[in-house]
Formats: sequence, structure tokens, C-alpha cells
Amino acid sequence: MNGRPFAFADPSTAARFAAAIRRLAPADRRLRLVHVCGTHEAAITEHGLRRLLPENVEVLEGPGCPVCVTPTHDIDAAVQMAESGAVVCAFGDMMRVPGTRRTLAEARAGGADVRTVLSAAESATIARQTRRDVVFFAVGFETTAPMTAAVLLDKPPENLSVLVSHKLIPEAMACLLELPGASIDGFVAPGHVSTIIGATAYEGIASRFAVPVVVAGFEPLDVLYATALLLRQFHRGTAEVENAFPRAVSWAGNHTALELIRRVFIPCDTHWRGIGVIPNSGLTLRDAWAAYDARTRFDIAGRTGDDVVPGCRCADMLTARAVPTDCPLFGTACTPQTPVGPCMVGAEGACSIWHRYGGRPTL
Repeated sequence: MNGRPFAFADPSTAARFAAAIRRLAPADRRLRLVHVCGTHEAAITEHGLRRLLPENVEVLEGPGCPVCVTPTHDIDAAVQMAESGAVVCAFGDMMRVPGTRRTLAEARAGGADVRTVLSAAESATIARQTRRDVVFFAVGFETTAPMTAAVLLDKPPENLSVLVSHKLIPEAMACLLELPGASIDGFVAPGHVSTIIGATAYEGIASRFAVPVVVAGFEPLDVLYATALLLRQFHRGTAEVENAFPRAVSWAGNHTALELIRRVFIPCDTHWRGIGVIPNSGLTLRDAWAAYDARTRFDIAGRTGDDVVPGCRCADMLTARAVPTDCPLFGTACTPQTPVGPCMVGAEGACSIWHRYGGRPTL
């Protein structure tokens, strides 16, 4: 040890990983690796990691952006609640995601009380400061669900309710493998989600579908290391779960966070924008917390409009069947200032990330 901190973006180490990836890549076929995390896509694109890969190794983003997969009927329900006079609290990324009729930002411009918050706890604080109904739009994967649960377990004010739109990543990964024409040779599992659910959560996917899964961190070397491990498994003919992010992810996960989720929620079938209904891929409130269910309190289900905008290929990107530059609207009709599809709105959406870093397919 020389006392220097490990550099997670060290160019010489990255070159060695790239050389290992080239050696392990098969000569006779293409490999399609899929990650389900917008932060991974940002790291890959910002640092130009795709240019280090062989031409026959492709890395695509799947449904790793929670904002992007929130269906229109949930957004419509939030808009309707705001228009009915409730204070609707949501994360900033949700404000401009298209619904069937309006976005939350458009509802706010029309006079509705829609507020940007950083947490479920902030929504509870707002509820304690008013007599009006306050709704927290609970969006996100296993990383944000424990925070919603913690607020409900902490004697929340009676005027607070929750519009639950939490989703579960392993079920979505399995769904991708069952889609017609699916051709996925390995998964880079999301680091943030894995800190909660643990690496063992992916063992069923690896064994059932004979597909290797590697949990990865978010630095350039993390992603290259995970890619090399996936290719090593392909080279060896194995399909196992490997944890390449042990500094943050354990095999068992975060027991406290998992217990919070278990106490407040139960799994349910839920709709993913661009994909459809995935069995047991969402969370709904247990009966003990039904009084805080915003849908029940306001008797609003939301519209059932089409999630797919004509000409937009967000659905193909969320199912790892396209990249942003495959979409004819990318960078022309669809920009961060004038988003057509959800993938251009969310900071973790592939279109938003590619546009931010130049939209170059070789990155």
C-alpha cells in the first residue's frame, strides 16, 4: 500500500479493464448487457465508457428511471387531486412528466397547489402546518419505499395521504427476459436498489433464466469491472450473481429498510409505463394503513390513457430494445425544454442523459 486513495476513474486501470473485456468478448456473436439504473447510464455516457468496449458488446439501459416508468394514470390521479384542492407534493423530476391531459407543472401553472419536495418527511411537515389535505406522490424503487414507510409509521397527521407508485426492480428484470424477442446476455444490477434488497435478491433471476447478474457501483471503474465480470461468466458458461460493489452492498441487504417496507406495504401487480402490468412488481398499503391511501380518500383512479406518444420510442428504451438516437424525435421535437416522452424528463432517463452529454451513440 502506498497510502494513496484508490482512484475510481484511473485511466491506466480503466485501460487494463478494457483490455480484459476485449479478451473475454466472444468473436462469433454480439452480447447485449442491460443495466437498470439511470446513475449507471450517466456514468457510462459522461465518461465515454462505450468507446472502450468491443463493437460486439452492447450496453443498454432498461427500466432504471423511476420517473420514466410511472404510468400516466398515476400522474393523472395526482393532477386530479391537485385540481380538487389538495396540496400535492412530489419530487422535482415528476413535475414535467406527461400525463394524459396535463403535467403537474401545468396543473400548478393553472392555480393548483403542487409543491416540490425532497422527501416524504417534508410532505408530513407541510401537512402539520395546514388543515388542508396533503398528498405525497410516492414514486421510486426499493430505495425510496422505506422513507415512505417510515413516515407512515411515525404517527403522520390525519390530513396526509399517499399516492403510492413504488415499484420493484427484480420483477421488472425478470419481465424483460420474458418479453418477445428478448435477447439479454447479462445484467448490471443497480447499486442503490441493491443496498436495500441485497445481492441475493437476484439469485432467482440468474438461476431461472441462466443469465449472469453483477451488482455494480457508479464510478467508471465500477462499471468496467462489472462488465468484465459478466463477460468472464459468459466465457466460462456460468450464470451467477456476483457482488462487485461490496463497499456499499451486502448479500442480505438492509434489514431495517426491508422491515419498514414489509410492515407498511405488500406486493401487488402494477403498471409500468412503456411495459405494461408486471405481476407483484409494485407496492400497495396494508389494510392497517388504508386510511392514508390517497386513491381511496379522493376516490380517484386516474385516467387510463395511452402511455405511448406517437413517434416516441421511450417504450423501446425502457425495455432495452433501443437507444435514444434510434428515436426520430430525439434532439429535435423532443428536448429537455420540450420533452415529448418521459425518458427526456427524468434526470435518470436515457434521453435526458444522452442529450446532456451530446447524444453521441459511440459514448
